[in-house]
Formats: sequence, structure tokens, C-alpha cells
Amino acid sequence: MELTRLTKVTTTLKANALELAILTGHLLLYPSGIASERPDAADPDAAPGTGAGTGRPVVLLHGFVDNRSVFVLLRRALARHGRHPVESFNYSPLTCDLRAAAELLGRHVEEVCARTGRTEVDVVGHSLGGLIARYYVQRLGGDARVRTLVMLGTPHAGTTAVAWAGAHPLIRQMRPGSEVLQELAEPAPGCRTHCVSFWSDLDQVMVPVETARLDHPDLRVHNVQVSGIGHLALPVHPTVAAGICEALDVDEPGAAPEAEPGAASVA
Repeated sequence: MELTRLTKVTTTLKANALELAILTGHLLLYPSGIASERPDAADPDAAPGTGAGTGRPVVLLHGFVDNRSVFVLLRRALARHGRHPVESFNYSPLTCDLRAAAELLGRHVEEVCARTGRTEVDVVGHSLGGLIARYYVQRLGGDARVRTLVMLGTPHAGTTAVAWAGAHPLIRQMRPGSEVLQELAEPAPGCRTHCVSFWSDLDQVMVPVETARLDHPDLRVHNVQVSGIGHLALPVHPTVAAGICEALDVDEPGAAPEAEPGAASVA
């Protein structure tokens, strides 16, 4: 019993130290991600000779009061895996309605499809970004464009963390029982998007941690539990990045594993 408790404490301390290190690095990179990407800019992480891109474009969507700089390591991992183009979508930090951000995401996806000549994209969303993308897929017809939606630490059932920030409209929309979450709980028959939700047992922003599991009877969902990392590490950790690449390689929604695998330890 004592050994188990000591192991848990040690793992938590390691995860908290990693979160602090990631936060420090992210604060340094944050200014570089304030400006939106130029649509015609070449992907700096693309392998030489990839041309206009291979496979479906990947759109990365950041979380609350964040920007595209959070995905520096993930987009490199995706590029090494052969995914190109990969680009980030910045929504305004002044956004006060998740649904408005979902509409903007829809316009961006249409622009990406028109520019690349593709008919579908994949989307990876961290935290609130995953919820915005899910709203687009479920409520705005985005399932016609999004083949695979990967969500990292997304409060599908609402989170009670950071109670002091409840005055912000977006935070209120992420609370259990909010109007937006009630909309997302409604039937979504025929939704074509394959959903993959990564959740961590040490995510202190998701309260309870199981809120980042997606359970909806009409959605094709693969929940992936990871162990040993916190909220900020989800879009950064190489083990999670490998899992994202694997999820995006699934061409047909029905080909994804239906049973939840055991927790993947990344401590």
C-alpha cells in the first residue's frame, strides 16, 4: 500500500514538473504564434519534395487563451510522419461564444479544401479547441469535411476546474450542463466523422478527469487513456503524438478499434 502511494506521488510530481517546464517554454513561444499563418506559406516542417502535400490536410486548433505556438512539436511529428500540409487555425482570444468559433473553423476548413483541392481534412483540437471542432462536426455539418477529429483533454461532459474564471463566457460554456454541452448531447444520427479522444488520469484541468472521455451513442468514438502526464503535455508529448499519427492513418471510421485499450503510460 505504501509503495503504491509513493509511486503515485512520484508520478504526480514528475507530471507537475513537466507541466511547469512546458508552461515556461510555451510562454516564451507564445508571441511567435499570435499572428495567423499565411495561407500561402510553405510548411516549414514539411519534408523536401512533398510538393502540394500528401494525404488529407491536417488543421490544428488550440485551446482557451492559447494560439498556434502550442503545436510546434506536434506539427513536426506529423510532418515527419508524412502528413502535409499541416496548418494551425487561430481563433481570437476575445471570442466569447464557442459556436461562433465553430463557424469560423468551418469557413477555414472550406478555404483549406478549396486551396488544396482536397474534399476532406483531419482536425486535431486541444482542450477547448476539441470542443469547438466537435461542435462544427456535430452541429454545423462539418462531418462532411472532417474525416478524423482528434481531441486532446477536451471537456466533453464539462469541467469544474478554475472556478474563479467562471465569469468568462467560454468557461461557462465548458461547465457541466451548459447550453452548448446540452446541444452536443443531443442525437447526431449519421455523423460520418471518426472521433478519437485522448484523456489523461493526471489532467488537473479536466475535473473530473473522465470528462475528457467522449461517450455519445451516435458518434464513432475511440477513447484513448494516457497515464503520467498533465493537460499541457497532451499536445507536446511524443507518445501522444505517435498516437495521433496512428489515429490519422485510419482511412475508414469503422476500422478503428472499438474497445478501449489499456492506459498508455508516458511517465
